[in-house]
Amino acid sequence: MIKNLKWLVLVSLTFVACSSDDETGIDANSSDGLPLTAGTADFSKYVALGNSLTAGFSDGALFIAGQQGSYPNLLSQKFALVGGGEFKIPFMNDNVGGLLLGGFQIQGPRLFLAPGNIPTPVSGATTTEVSNILTGQYNNMGIPGAKSFHLVAPGYGNVAGVASGASNPYFVRFASNPGTTVLADAVAQSPTFFSLWIGNNDVLSYATSGGTGTNQTGNLDPTTYGGNDITDPNVFASVYSTLVTQLTAGGAKGVVANIPDVTSVPFFTAVPTNPIPGLPAASAGQLNQLFGGINLALAGFGLPARFVTLVADDGNPATVEANPLLIIDESLPNISAQITAALTPVLGGPTAGYLGSIYGQARHASNASGSKDYIVLSARTIIGTLQAGAPSPFNTIGVSYPMQDNTTLTASETAEVKTATDAYNATILALANSKGLAFVDANAALNQVANVGLVYNGYTMTSTYVTGNSFSLDGVHPSPKGYALIANKFLEAINTTYGSNFKGVNLGQYQILFPAML
Repeated sequence: MIKNLKWLVLVSLTFVACSSDDETGIDANSSDGLPLTAGTADFSKYVALGNSLTAGFSDGALFIAGQQGSYPNLLSQKFALVGGGEFKIPFMNDNVGGLLLGGFQIQGPRLFLAPGNIPTPVSGATTTEVSNILTGQYNNMGIPGAKSFHLVAPGYGNVAGVASGASNPYFVRFASNPGTTVLADAVAQSPTFFSLWIGNNDVLSYATSGGTGTNQTGNLDPTTYGGNDITDPNVFASVYSTLVTQLTAGGAKGVVANIPDVTSVPFFTAVPTNPIPGLPAASAGQLNQLFGGINLALAGFGLPARFVTLVADDGNPATVEANPLLIIDESLPNISAQITAALTPVLGGPTAGYLGSIYGQARHASNASGSKDYIVLSARTIIGTLQAGAPSPFNTIGVSYPMQDNTTLTASETAEVKTATDAYNATILALANSKGLAFVDANAALNQVANVGLVYNGYTMTSTYVTGNSFSLDGVHPSPKGYALIANKFLEAINTTYGSNFKGVNLGQYQILFPAML
């Protein structure tokens, strides 16, 4: 009996050996089970260019763990299996995040989800000093905050320009010299392969500021732009062509990604346009009388109504009433003088003048398709609070006092962002095709995440704030799991274009959110 058991064990071991990857020829690292190959690409020297998405920015900050989970770093780990070289990252000093300049904090720490589901800055000291310059070349050249034209701007890494905003503190840390450009430092490394994902900030900063910047379409001089402005599409096209031309001049292959619709991210969708519950009956009646009167005056001027009828609380806890936010829309004709004149006989000059000043370009937010407004995530803390210095009852923000321009991306501002984004994306696709580069349709992927969800490794990736798997607590940048999904989308594009067969990373190995302690 013992002799037979011995033989049974030997037969089992032989079966296991014959079923191994080595014997069957199945490669567990490849997408198709065939031996892993780089295809026609050479990954021996990989350089990544971009902005915060390339750097691994998450939860409102850049920190070591986020940098380790950046999509370029995940790609480099796959490339290493087919001869890819060392991938150096300009690591921050800690997992707190934030920046110091001359010992003074200029960027805050990362966020974590505190009890009560409240995004809260982590405790601990920021230790990354911008003026402590790193030496050597770095493969991850993702620069948080960078716009397309910043990658070719001399002096973008000069510490002397940080205070004025002329340079970028993240690039200052590892620029080869104060006068260099991001592109020059990338090309100096003679990359054999590159990734380029740039252009998001050319519209994103305008959008996240609630459209407080200027649409610079028609202005071809980016040195005159403000920080929240929309980049002229011709400027973008010229810069992008320069980037791709110089990166491919030595024969390097690469992968590029287009720009997602900014309104697909939780920063613009987490706060609804109608979060105001049913109002006390007296308040609803007073405001409806006032706003109804303004609507009548608008009709007399041949202008459309701006206000809806507000709903009072019906006293039934089983029903939920929802009223839209009161917002400012600077694209509207300013009728402050007309409101003042109409209300003066009833309310007197001072009160009528005050109401004219705050309601001249006010309206209720719209959730209708084609005219949808977006309330920015940072506005969630002020809705329903009292406006300092404003008289009661016209001082409740979002109800009787309009939310200001920086809290809302209006429908007209959204249209400006979309027009610019579409133009940028046409440029990116055209240059990818002309140079034979791999192309990631990040816009389509994010639209799927935002609208119906994208299932990967058994996880449904959505854009729901906090619980949707895809985004970090800042509402713009991906979560660890979100960055893993992005890496897989890049690998898919690389496989398609260059005949490689990389297997994607397993999303199950990545967190949804970073904890307070790392």
